[in-house]
Amino acid sequence: MSYSDLPCSLKQRELSDSLKKRVIVISGPTATGKTQFSLELAKILGGEIISADSVQVYRGMDIGTAKASLEERESIPHHLIDICNLADTFNVVHFYEAATEVIRGILARDRVPIVVGGTGFYVHALLSGPPQGPPAVPELRAKLEADLDKFGTEAMYEKLCSFDPEYGKTINLRDRHKIIRGLEILSLTGKKVSDFPKELPDYRSGEFDFRCWFLYFPKSILYPRIEMRCDEMIAKGLIEEVRALENAGIRSNLSASQAIGYRQCLKYLASDMENEDWEHLVWEFKKASRRFAKRQFTWFRKEPLFQWVDLDLHGYEKTLEMILQDYEAHY
Repeated sequence: MSYSDLPCSLKQRELSDSLKKRVIVISGPTATGKTQFSLELAKILGGEIISADSVQVYRGMDIGTAKASLEERESIPHHLIDICNLADTFNVVHFYEAATEVIRGILARDRVPIVVGGTGFYVHALLSGPPQGPPAVPELRAKLEADLDKFGTEAMYEKLCSFDPEYGKTINLRDRHKIIRGLEILSLTGKKVSDFPKELPDYRSGEFDFRCWFLYFPKSILYPRIEMRCDEMIAKGLIEEVRALENAGIRSNLSASQAIGYRQCLKYLASDMENEDWEHLVWEFKKASRRFAKRQFTWFRKEPLFQWVDLDLHGYEKTLEMILQDYEAHY
């Protein structure tokens, strides 16, 4: 069938897609080198970087979030970094609105928006629209996450199913995020998730053409990289950073205080800080980081727009070429 033979609606859809402005999205598990990779990509394309990290929005949380340095941020414009104080609330709806506005501004300057980060919930919202239901309440979310850690994923899944069996059938019993979100909606509204309209995201109907890439190493390579990164963060002064943040009130911000690395350091600072406390800190920090990477793999497997690239197989330079070729081919 030729183009002229296509139904009018399909022609309009293809024309609409071709006119959309391209936005590159770089994601992947922690410790894959996304920051340096995105800086190189931005230099080549004349791009600006938008952070899709739920913790980099907070001032002072630098080492534990692996923020780009001030020098790097001066050489390449960065957005949604250091925009909140610890007393501020920032959630996925705020991110969606802010990121969308920033992308429009970058495009208006004839620059290339490059979204970078591994917070799957934030990336998903940007691609498909903000979630239904009420915004998250940090205090409630922290309590539910603590309960999940204490009682286990399966027990919390069974609790969710006892209230909303219809929704329970649609999710995996190990999907931590959806279990917590389901219980959160129940607590905040008294309604079941299954009571809300079921709207599947239409990734093609949005304002932008997202070119999405998930960069990763095999776990046999990734996990040692993660552990080395944890050691480097501690050596750079993570504990001292957390001590200063504690004085600034981080414990009152339940989202920030529960972030990986910060949660473990706060627990250490509240201990006797003996050798065994230090060893426990390092062990828990590395374990939590590995688990987070595992959840990132699981989350992004469900995102249909992402092309997965094994960095061990292709390397950074070849991957850079692939992304550049894809971007130019779709212009």
